[in-house]
Amino acid sequence: MADTAMSVDEKFCLSEVLDTFKSCLTENKEVIIDKYVAGWRGLVRFMNSLGSIFSFISKDAVSKIQIMVNLRNGENGEQYFTIQSMVKYELDNSLVDITKRGSHPESGCRTLLRLHRALRWLELFLERLRTSAEDSKTSVMCSEAYSESLAQFHPWLIQKAAGMAFCALPGRLTFFEVMNVGSPEQVVAMLGEALPLISEVYQITEDLYAKHDLLGIP
Repeated sequence: MADTAMSVDEKFCLSEVLDTFKSCLTENKEVIIDKYVAGWRGLVRFMNSLGSIFSFISKDAVSKIQIMVNLRNGENGEQYFTIQSMVKYELDNSLVDITKRGSHPESGCRTLLRLHRALRWLELFLERLRTSAEDSKTSVMCSEAYSESLAQFHPWLIQKAAGMAFCALPGRLTFFEVMNVGSPEQVVAMLGEALPLISEVYQITEDLYAKHDLLGIP
Protein backbone atom coordinates (compact mmCIF):
# COMPACT_ATOMS: atom_id res chain seq x y z
CA MET A 1 0.00 0.00 0.00
CA ALA A 2 1.02 3.62 -0.42
CA ASP A 3 3.18 5.29 2.19
CA THR A 4 1.53 8.24 3.90
CA ALA A 5 4.70 9.88 5.21
CA MET A 6 5.90 12.98 3.43
CA SER A 7 8.57 14.96 5.22
CA VAL A 8 8.92 18.57 4.18
CA ASP A 9 12.54 18.48 5.33
CA GLU A 10 13.62 15.90 2.78
CA LYS A 11 15.89 17.35 0.12
CA PHE A 12 14.96 17.10 -3.49
CA CYS A 13 17.25 14.92 -5.57
CA LEU A 14 16.70 14.70 -9.31
CA SER A 15 18.26 11.23 -9.54
CA GLU A 16 15.68 9.84 -7.07
CA VAL A 17 12.81 11.26 -9.13
CA LEU A 18 14.40 9.77 -12.24
CA ASP A 19 14.56 6.34 -10.58
CA THR A 20 10.92 6.64 -9.48
CA PHE A 21 9.61 7.47 -12.94
CA LYS A 22 11.76 4.68 -14.39
CA SER A 23 9.87 2.23 -12.18
CA CYS A 24 6.48 3.86 -12.82
CA LEU A 25 5.56 1.74 -15.83
CA THR A 26 4.76 -1.97 -15.92
CA GLU A 27 5.82 -4.20 -18.82
CA ASN A 28 2.40 -3.50 -20.35
CA LYS A 29 2.95 0.27 -20.05
CA GLU A 30 0.46 0.69 -17.25
CA VAL A 31 1.22 3.46 -14.73
CA ILE A 32 1.68 2.27 -11.12
CA ILE A 33 -0.06 4.76 -8.85
CA ASP A 34 2.24 4.29 -5.84
CA LYS A 35 5.26 5.10 -8.02
CA TYR A 36 3.45 8.02 -9.66
CA VAL A 37 2.66 9.44 -6.23
CA ALA A 38 6.26 8.90 -5.10
CA GLY A 39 7.48 10.79 -8.16
CA TRP A 40 5.13 13.62 -7.33
CA ARG A 41 6.43 13.75 -3.75
CA GLY A 42 9.87 14.39 -5.21
CA LEU A 43 8.53 17.13 -7.48
CA VAL A 44 6.81 18.76 -4.49
CA ARG A 45 10.13 18.76 -2.65
CA PHE A 46 11.65 20.45 -5.70
CA MET A 47 9.02 23.20 -5.62
CA ASN A 48 9.21 23.63 -1.84
CA SER A 49 13.00 23.92 -1.91
CA LEU A 50 12.57 27.13 -3.91
CA GLY A 51 10.53 28.74 -1.14
CA SER A 52 6.90 29.82 -1.32
CA ILE A 53 6.97 30.76 -5.01
CA PHE A 54 5.26 27.57 -6.16
CA SER A 55 3.07 27.11 -3.07
CA PHE A 56 -0.13 27.72 -5.05
CA ILE A 57 0.67 24.54 -6.99
CA SER A 58 2.58 22.47 -4.42
CA LYS A 59 -0.11 22.82 -1.71
CA ASP A 60 -2.77 21.60 -4.13
CA ALA A 61 -0.51 18.76 -5.25
CA VAL A 62 0.02 17.66 -1.63
CA SER A 63 -3.75 17.51 -1.04
CA LYS A 64 -4.26 15.53 -4.25
CA ILE A 65 -1.43 13.14 -3.32
CA GLN A 66 -3.13 12.50 0.02
CA ILE A 67 -6.44 11.68 -1.68
CA MET A 68 -4.67 9.13 -3.89
CA VAL A 69 -2.90 7.63 -0.86
CA ASN A 70 -6.25 7.34 0.94
CA LEU A 71 -7.78 5.56 -2.04
CA ARG A 72 -4.84 3.14 -2.21
CA ASN A 73 -5.13 2.45 1.51
CA GLY A 74 -8.92 2.11 1.42
CA GLU A 75 -11.04 -1.03 1.23
CA ASN A 76 -10.89 -0.99 -2.60
CA GLY A 77 -7.20 -0.13 -2.71
CA GLU A 78 -6.30 -2.98 -5.05
CA GLN A 79 -8.47 -1.33 -7.73
CA TYR A 80 -6.11 1.65 -7.58
CA PHE A 81 -2.90 -0.23 -8.29
CA THR A 82 -2.49 1.36 -11.73
CA ILE A 83 -4.10 4.37 -13.38
CA GLN A 84 -5.62 1.97 -15.91
CA SER A 85 -7.26 -0.22 -13.24
CA MET A 86 -8.50 2.90 -11.42
CA VAL A 87 -10.16 4.32 -14.54
CA LYS A 88 -11.87 1.00 -15.31
CA TYR A 89 -13.05 0.51 -11.71
CA GLU A 90 -14.40 4.03 -11.26
CA LEU A 91 -16.15 4.14 -14.64
CA ASP A 92 -17.63 0.66 -14.20
CA ASN A 93 -19.04 1.71 -10.82
CA SER A 94 -20.17 5.24 -11.77
CA LEU A 95 -17.73 6.85 -9.35
CA VAL A 96 -16.74 9.73 -11.66
CA ASP A 97 -18.67 12.96 -12.19
CA ILE A 98 -18.22 13.29 -15.94
CA THR A 99 -20.24 16.42 -16.72
CA LYS A 100 -20.61 18.39 -13.48
CA ARG A 101 -19.37 18.46 -9.91
CA GLY A 102 -21.58 16.00 -8.08
CA SER A 103 -21.28 13.32 -5.44
CA HIS A 104 -17.72 12.26 -6.30
CA PRO A 105 -15.52 15.39 -6.03
CA GLU A 106 -12.62 13.28 -4.75
CA SER A 107 -12.75 10.47 -7.29
CA GLY A 108 -9.39 9.06 -8.26
CA CYS A 109 -9.92 10.03 -11.91
CA ARG A 110 -10.63 13.68 -11.09
CA THR A 111 -7.85 13.90 -8.50
CA LEU A 112 -5.19 12.38 -10.73
CA LEU A 113 -6.25 14.61 -13.64
CA ARG A 114 -5.20 17.65 -11.56
CA LEU A 115 -1.77 16.11 -10.92
CA HIS A 116 -1.56 15.15 -14.59
CA ARG A 117 -2.11 18.75 -15.71
CA ALA A 118 0.50 20.06 -13.28
CA LEU A 119 2.96 17.40 -14.44
CA ARG A 120 2.73 18.81 -17.95
CA TRP A 121 3.65 22.28 -16.68
CA LEU A 122 6.68 20.93 -14.80
CA GLU A 123 7.76 18.87 -17.78
CA LEU A 124 7.62 21.90 -20.09
CA PHE A 125 9.44 24.10 -17.60
CA LEU A 126 12.21 21.60 -16.89
CA GLU A 127 12.70 21.04 -20.62
CA ARG A 128 13.19 24.78 -21.06
CA LEU A 129 15.66 24.80 -18.18
CA ARG A 130 17.57 21.95 -19.79
CA THR A 131 17.89 23.55 -23.21
CA SER A 132 18.20 27.22 -22.22
CA ALA A 133 21.26 29.44 -22.34
CA GLU A 134 23.08 30.30 -19.11
CA ASP A 135 21.63 33.81 -18.97
CA SER A 136 18.05 32.83 -19.87
CA LYS A 137 15.36 34.19 -17.56
CA THR A 138 13.66 31.43 -15.55
CA SER A 139 10.64 33.72 -15.05
CA VAL A 140 10.04 33.76 -18.80
CA MET A 141 10.57 29.99 -19.13
CA CYS A 142 8.18 29.25 -16.30
CA SER A 143 5.52 31.68 -17.54
CA GLU A 144 5.65 30.21 -21.05
CA ALA A 145 5.33 26.66 -19.69
CA TYR A 146 2.44 27.73 -17.46
CA SER A 147 0.64 29.47 -20.34
CA GLU A 148 0.91 26.30 -22.44
CA SER A 149 -0.47 24.03 -19.72
CA LEU A 150 -2.00 24.89 -16.36
CA ALA A 151 -3.12 28.45 -17.08
CA GLN A 152 -6.09 27.30 -19.17
CA PHE A 153 -7.52 25.51 -16.12
CA HIS A 154 -6.99 28.36 -13.64
CA PRO A 155 -9.22 31.39 -13.06
CA TRP A 156 -7.83 34.82 -13.90
CA LEU A 157 -6.89 35.70 -10.32
CA ILE A 158 -4.71 32.61 -9.92
CA GLN A 159 -3.13 33.26 -13.32
CA LYS A 160 -2.30 36.79 -12.20
CA ALA A 161 -0.82 35.60 -8.89
CA ALA A 162 1.20 32.96 -10.70
CA GLY A 163 2.63 35.52 -13.08
CA MET A 164 3.72 37.70 -10.17
CA ALA A 165 5.27 34.71 -8.36
CA PHE A 166 7.26 33.67 -11.42
CA CYS A 167 8.88 37.13 -11.54
CA ALA A 168 10.60 36.29 -8.24
CA LEU A 169 12.15 33.05 -9.48
CA PRO A 170 15.89 32.59 -8.89
CA GLY A 171 18.36 32.17 -11.77
CA ARG A 172 19.00 29.02 -13.76
CA LEU A 173 22.06 28.02 -11.72
CA THR A 174 20.07 28.17 -8.48
CA PHE A 175 17.58 25.70 -9.94
CA PHE A 176 20.44 23.41 -10.90
CA GLU A 177 21.90 23.58 -7.38
CA VAL A 178 18.52 22.62 -5.90
CA MET A 179 18.52 19.44 -7.96
CA ASN A 180 21.48 18.05 -5.97
CA VAL A 181 23.10 16.26 -8.88
CA GLY A 182 26.42 18.04 -9.39
CA SER A 183 27.66 20.43 -12.04
CA PRO A 184 25.29 22.20 -14.46
CA GLU A 185 26.49 19.80 -17.17
CA GLN A 186 25.52 16.82 -14.99
CA VAL A 187 22.10 18.35 -14.29
CA VAL A 188 21.47 18.92 -17.99
CA ALA A 189 22.48 15.32 -18.75
CA MET A 190 20.22 13.90 -16.05
CA LEU A 191 17.29 16.06 -17.14
CA GLY A 192 17.90 14.61 -20.59
CA GLU A 193 17.31 11.17 -19.06
CA ALA A 194 14.44 12.10 -16.77
CA LEU A 195 12.22 14.17 -19.05
CA PRO A 196 11.53 11.47 -21.68
CA LEU A 197 10.40 9.16 -18.86
CA ILE A 198 8.13 11.82 -17.36
CA SER A 199 6.86 12.59 -20.85
CA GLU A 200 6.04 8.93 -21.51
CA VAL A 201 4.09 8.62 -18.26
CA TYR A 202 2.27 11.85 -19.10
CA GLN A 203 1.39 10.72 -22.64
CA ILE A 204 0.13 7.29 -21.58
CA THR A 205 -2.14 8.98 -19.03
CA GLU A 206 -3.25 11.61 -21.55
CA ASP A 207 -4.16 8.94 -24.13
CA LEU A 208 -6.06 6.87 -21.55
CA TYR A 209 -8.08 9.87 -20.36
CA ALA A 210 -8.77 10.98 -23.93
CA LYS A 211 -9.98 7.49 -24.84
CA HIS A 212 -12.56 7.62 -22.06
CA ASP A 213 -13.46 11.34 -22.48
CA LEU A 214 -12.08 12.19 -19.04
CA LEU A 215 -9.82 15.14 -19.88
CA GLY A 216 -12.58 17.65 -19.14
CA ILE A 217 -13.74 16.32 -15.77
CA PRO A 218 -15.04 19.39 -13.87
